[in-house]
Amino acid sequence: MKQTRPKIAIIDANTLSVLGLKQLLQTAMPVMTVDTFGSMTELTANNPEQYMHYFVAMNIVLENRAFFSRYPRKTIVLTLSLGGSSQLDEFHSICINAPEHEVVRQLLTLQQMGHSNGRNMPPLPQILQKKILSDREIEVMSLIAKGCINKEIADKLNIGLATVVTHRRNIMDKLGLKSVSALTIYAVTHGYVDINKI
Repeated sequence: MKQTRPKIAIIDANTLSVLGLKQLLQTAMPVMTVDTFGSMTELTANNPEQYMHYFVAMNIVLENRAFFSRYPRKTIVLTLSLGGSSQLDEFHSICINAPEHEVVRQLLTLQQMGHSNGRNMPPLPQILQKKILSDREIEVMSLIAKGCINKEIADKLNIGLATVVTHRRNIMDKLGLKSVSALTIYAVTHGYVDINKI
């Protein structure tokens, strides 16, 4: 019997916000399927109970409080400011109006709180369980995730700048990643970097 992938729903009318969050979530949790909905009506028409988590715009949560209050541990409110809202205290929230590295940090923090060491998650596909990177590439990746620039990495590892650039390119190619944010997510979720050091 084939095991189905857990699903996450994003419910937000802002298309650009939805697309960016979907990309980050798929990078942070590659075993998940991410579905997007522009409204609560769209979600309710598609068996909403099938989703492991709901990432929902604040206005949609407020307008549909009765539904989301039934699922406080599954609901993550997408807020536009860093200040908390006492009317949403029962839910986790992330501020999407923040720099990309901060949104990544918030997602990783939530992921570790609810699913540390893969808890409540299906096993990773075999290809993702294999050691893909060399020890030196892991060192370089860890320093990139901590925010070091190429020159700092070269100095810390006592290697040439061109070698760092080559390692960066090889790491991104091997992992199929396209951004430093995606690389940071990979490094934290695979235990190469402590979330408090990014």
